[in-house]
Amino acid sequence: MDLEDDTTVLTTLKSFNSFISRTEPPQRLSEHAGGSTSLQSQYKRSMEFLEAADRLQSSHRYLQLDQEKKQMELSHKRARFQLEKAASYSARDLEHEVDRNQELLGRIKKQKIEDLEAERQRLEEQNNTLEMRLERHNLQGDYDPVKTRVLHLKMNPTTVAKQQRQQEVEALREEVTRLRELVRSLQEGDLRKQMESSELRNQRLKEVFQRKIQEFRTVCYVLTGYKIDITTENQYRLTSVYAEHMDDSLLFKKGSNGNMQLMETEFSKTLDEMVALHLHHQKSIPAFLSAVTLDLFSRQTTV
Repeated sequence: MDLEDDTTVLTTLKSFNSFISRTEPPQRLSEHAGGSTSLQSQYKRSMEFLEAADRLQSSHRYLQLDQEKKQMELSHKRARFQLEKAASYSARDLEHEVDRNQELLGRIKKQKIEDLEAERQRLEEQNNTLEMRLERHNLQGDYDPVKTRVLHLKMNPTTVAKQQRQQEVEALREEVTRLRELVRSLQEGDLRKQMESSELRNQRLKEVFQRKIQEFRTVCYVLTGYKIDITTENQYRLTSVYAEHMDDSLLFKKGSNGNMQLMETEFSKTLDEMVALHLHHQKSIPAFLSAVTLDLFSRQTTV
């Protein structure tokens, strides 16, 4: 029960005490004399208890408020201490930063002064050098265009010599250009002649080569009795001088290992016995060709 509820009960009891303390009619006084005395005693004890409780509640409330006040004061002191501490650290850091900036500014000023002094010395040395050169030129006979007037001859020999030299240089340049063109023309002519000569030589070689090939084929035809023609790559057609028909020919193909293999034709189908004997059994192409030549020759002579 809080303080407000206790106050309400106390007020109610006081009102009740005031009510029962009023003067009652004479006829009822004798009836309630004993009960009223007992009720008043209970009421007084209740009032004493309530007053004691009220004092105790007030004392407890006062102690609680006092404790809260002390805690608030302690919190305020702690907060003020933290603020003062932070302010002290900030002031110390600010002082350090100011000192560093002052030191850096001093170094910059010192470096700037040294650079300016070095530049001044360099300019002073350059000025002294220029003055010495000017004095030496004056001693050697040089003149100041501002203070001295120079007269030039209308027909200055130096100018004439320069003009003649310039003309000679131009003439030599033109001669060099003309000679270069001449050399280029000669080189192109020689190159053209060489190309024509090379083409003529190649043409003659081709003609000689073709003539030799034809001569070789004729010799092979006369000596072996076979005309050899290249049909496709690695294929050779042999036609005997004694062939009864123009289509009677043998076809050989060169394998990857260099061996020659007889291909089937209409004419080779009529030579089964010779193929079996000379190619399969004896494995001799020259013997086979010789046998075919003798067979065809015998047919013509017999007729």
